Amino acid sequence: MASFAPRPIPSPLHLRLAVVGAGAAGLVAARELRREGHGVVVFERGASVGGTWVYTPAVESDPLGTDPARNIVHSSLYKSLRTNLPRECMGFLDYPFVPRGSGGDARRFPSHEEVLRYLENFAEEFGLIESIRFRTEVERVEREVDGKRWIVKSREVGGGGEKKREVYDGVVVCNGHYTEPRIAEISGIDAWPGNQMHSHNYRVPEPFVNQAVIVIGSSASAVDISRDVARLAKEVHIASRSVTGRVPAKVPSYENMWFHSTIERADRDGSVVFHDGSLVYADVIIHCTGYKYYFPFLETNGVLTVDDNQVSPLYKHVFPPQLAPSLSFIGLPWKVIPFPLVELQCKWLAGILSGRIELPLEEEMLKDVKADYQRLEMKGWPKRYAHNFSDFQFEYDDWLAEQCGLPPVEDWRKEMYVVASKNRVARPEVYRDEWDDDHLVEQSYKYFENLVQLS
Repeated sequence: MASFAPRPIPSPLHLRLAVVGAGAAGLVAARELRREGHGVVVFERGASVGGTWVYTPAVESDPLGTDPARNIVHSSLYKSLRTNLPRECMGFLDYPFVPRGSGGDARRFPSHEEVLRYLENFAEEFGLIESIRFRTEVERVEREVDGKRWIVKSREVGGGGEKKREVYDGVVVCNGHYTEPRIAEISGIDAWPGNQMHSHNYRVPEPFVNQAVIVIGSSASAVDISRDVARLAKEVHIASRSVTGRVPAKVPSYENMWFHSTIERADRDGSVVFHDGSLVYADVIIHCTGYKYYFPFLETNGVLTVDDNQVSPLYKHVFPPQLAPSLSFIGLPWKVIPFPLVELQCKWLAGILSGRIELPLEEEMLKDVKADYQRLEMKGWPKRYAHNFSDFQFEYDDWLAEQCGLPPVEDWRKEMYVVASKNRVARPEVYRDEWDDDHLVEQSYKYFENLVQLS
C-alpha cells in the first residue's frame, strides 16, 4: 500500500540540525525536518535503522546492567516478542503499518522483525538513509560559548575510529529510553546466593530450564517473559505491586506459575520472602522494572536534570524552556502509542524551528511546566511517573495536532487502543490472536484507502 508522498513546506529558515538516534523517533524527526528544508544529520551508533527494534542475541557483560558506562547493547528485545498493540493503530499517521510485499509477518500483532521491516521501509521510502551516519556515536553535545549554536562531538564506533567536532543550529535528542535498566531495591539481596538479571538482557528461556524463577514487575515485558520462561522453568513466581486479591495465587492456565505481592527480603539461604508471607527458594530473579532516561553525552550546565526519572524542566515534554527551541527531546512519554505521538511531536518541532509555529515566552513555558508538576502531585504519582501518559495521551496528541493545523487523531485509532488494552487485561494469554473489534479494523483500512487516494 502506498503512503503519503513527502510534501515539503516552504520555510523562511534553513537550519543545520543534528538528530541523535535512528530509531522510530529519529527517523520521523529527520523526515519532518527535511520536509521543512532543513539540513539534517542523524547520528546512529548502530549499523542500521530501527533503534530498539533491532534484535540482537548479544547481552551486557553485567546481567543487571547497573553500570551505564559499561552498557553497549542498545536493544532490549527478546526473541519471542510480538507487539502488544494492533498494527493498524500502531503505525505513523500517514504511513500505515500494513502488510507489505511477501515474506513478512501479516499477523495483526506481528513479531519485532515485522516492526523493523516497517521502519526500514519508512526510511527507504522517504530517502532518509542518505542523512544517517551509521556506526557513529555522539560523545558530547554542548553549547558554544555565545550560546547560539551547539557543538557536537562524535566518533566512529570501533577502535581508532575518526573523531569529529561540528557545529549545529539545533540538536534533537531521539536516543530512546529502553537501554539503561532500573533495578528493584531488595533488602538482603547482597547476601542472597542466586543470580539476578534485568529484562534488558533477557533473550530466550533456555537458560532457565528446571529453575525456580522470580519475575519482578507487571509491565508488558514482565507478562511476556514470565510466560516465555514458564515453558521451560520448574516454577515461576511473579512479584508485583499491581496484584490484587488473595496471594499467592496460581496464574490461570498454568500449573507452575504464581502471583505474589512485592518482595520483602532475600536471605543468604537462597530464600525470598514476599510481603504476603510466602517464601520461595529461587535460582534467579529477573527485574522487569523499567528503564532510566540517560543522556551521558549532553552538557547543559545544570539547566536540565534527570531526578528519579523525571527529565526537567521540559515544556510539553519536548523543550527545555531556557534552551528552546534549539534543544529538544522526542519520544520521552510512555504508556502511549509511540509512533503517532513522536510523529506529531516532530511535526510541531519542525514547524517551530521553521518559524511557522510560535513557542510561548520562556516564563510562560516554565509556568506550564509547574502546572504539569502540580498535576503529578495531585494524582499522588512519584516523579518517575512524570512522563507516564496513560491518562492523557490523546489529549496531548490532539493538542500537538491543533498546534500544527492538523485534525485530531482518528477516533477509530483511539477506540482501538482502548479496546486492545482492555482485551490484553481480560485475555492475557490470547489477546494477540483473539479480539472483538473487527469493525475498527474495517474502519482503519477504509481510512488507509483514503490516504492512498489523497496522496
